[in-house]
Amino acid sequence: MIPLIRRWRDLISALVGVKRTLLAMIFGLAAGAAMAPFHLVFFLIPGFVGLLWLLGSCTRKRQAFGVGWAFGVGHFSVGFYWIGHAFLVDAATYGWLAPIAVLGLAGAMAVFTGLVTLFSSLVFRRFNLGTVGQVLVFAAVWIAFEWVRGWLFTGFPWNLIGTVWAFSDPVMQFAAVAGVYGLGLMTIIVAAMPAVLADEIRSPHSKAGLALAAVLAISIWGGGMWRLSGATNENVAGVQLRLVQPNIPQNLKWKPGYKVGHVKDQIDLSKAPPREGPPPTHIIWAETAVPFNLSYDKNLLAFLGAIVPKNGYLITGAPRSNKPGSETPQYWNSLFAIQPGGRIAATYDKIHLVPFGEYVPFREILKVSKLTAGRVDFTAGRGERVWRLPGLPPVAPLICYEAIFPGEVASLGPEPDWLLNVTNDGWFGMSAGPYQHFAAVRFRAIEMGVPLVRVANTGISAVVDGYGRVGKRLDLGVRGFVDSPLPKRLSQVPLYGRLGDWIVLILLLMAFGGGVFLRQQKTEPLS
Repeated sequence: MIPLIRRWRDLISALVGVKRTLLAMIFGLAAGAAMAPFHLVFFLIPGFVGLLWLLGSCTRKRQAFGVGWAFGVGHFSVGFYWIGHAFLVDAATYGWLAPIAVLGLAGAMAVFTGLVTLFSSLVFRRFNLGTVGQVLVFAAVWIAFEWVRGWLFTGFPWNLIGTVWAFSDPVMQFAAVAGVYGLGLMTIIVAAMPAVLADEIRSPHSKAGLALAAVLAISIWGGGMWRLSGATNENVAGVQLRLVQPNIPQNLKWKPGYKVGHVKDQIDLSKAPPREGPPPTHIIWAETAVPFNLSYDKNLLAFLGAIVPKNGYLITGAPRSNKPGSETPQYWNSLFAIQPGGRIAATYDKIHLVPFGEYVPFREILKVSKLTAGRVDFTAGRGERVWRLPGLPPVAPLICYEAIFPGEVASLGPEPDWLLNVTNDGWFGMSAGPYQHFAAVRFRAIEMGVPLVRVANTGISAVVDGYGRVGKRLDLGVRGFVDSPLPKRLSQVPLYGRLGDWIVLILLLMAFGGGVFLRQQKTEPLS
């Protein structure tokens, strides 16, 4: 078996030109298949092992960058194909942009993987690293650039490698220690370490590398099983939530003739008798569930207030504006907590807006319009990030993809006792996008040790406890509601919730330093 693996490596390393580029893309596609909803995690092994073998034969900086960029194009194309669905909502206007958007985004994100392989290759050459050292350095550099991708140009930390484990509650528990970035680091080390099988397997470094990968895999899974064995199932007394999922197609959501009907349909779902358990004390609708400006519409507020349970709230997304007649009109993507009678108890304005979806960056230069309804940009919110409403534990509202940013959620500290994520994934149809979104946000619950309640227009709506376990759930493309108690937060804040990305930095330095420690004699640098 070992000679066969060595022969594969030699064949892969010998490829040049277009063949090398195409194979790098194929390896990227394989790694992308590990993402939700497929979770073919074993495909990470040929993906990353093949990439390292290709990288090992690069003699020029341009080659090293090109291999990583080609890998990234394949990886992000399969991971982000669902972006094209957003352009098909108004196919007559934007449909032609769908393939351009998918390939353009994949090509832009692939710059990060190109930089990963370029920087890794420079370190490999500078210190003449063996395969084990290469794996450790490569893993550290990959996660470092994932972190950069999470904030550069407003950030897009979608499909982080650690999220491939969203199907496994035990493995996900490592996020309580080191976040999704730390889990991603361990994942790459384990997936890429079989590259040593093409080396002299009897060498101390090869044996140590394989042992390290085995110990990491077993420890992370075993540690997660141990953590879950002591998990509690306590709920907040006196709180019964109703999650309403109307499943409104995006192409109908903002049509004038349908908007009143959408609101009435959600009211009917909210008023329906419970299928089991006590009646709801609080009702939650999705992002922009009310397709009207709620700011100054007293009649609509009174209409909605009539369905609010006594001493409870209707929490719903809706657009908001400043006073009519203002010299400079402003609009916000907002979340409202409405009391009986229609009084607004709290408002949250979305802080982290989606480029081209909610505003157009560099609008003076880019003469394009945003994809969402209306042509005026939303304004970023600046208010309180934690609601303290009587009758509810302190909650941090997160609208749409605000919940995918680990550092931003961790910056909330121990204040919120639960997270509320409302979203409208109707833009992406029955694609992988909503599954990937749900996979990402579950990690915030584990990292912070608090439950997360998610309500989506078309799904997936669910209640997730502080261990990331999914309780009540409405699947993608289902119309209905689900009633659930609110789980209690964990008694202790997890390590990542206390230290945030500092713990990730420590692990990256350990992996990078450990890889460089395995240096050998000097060799020729890349040209």
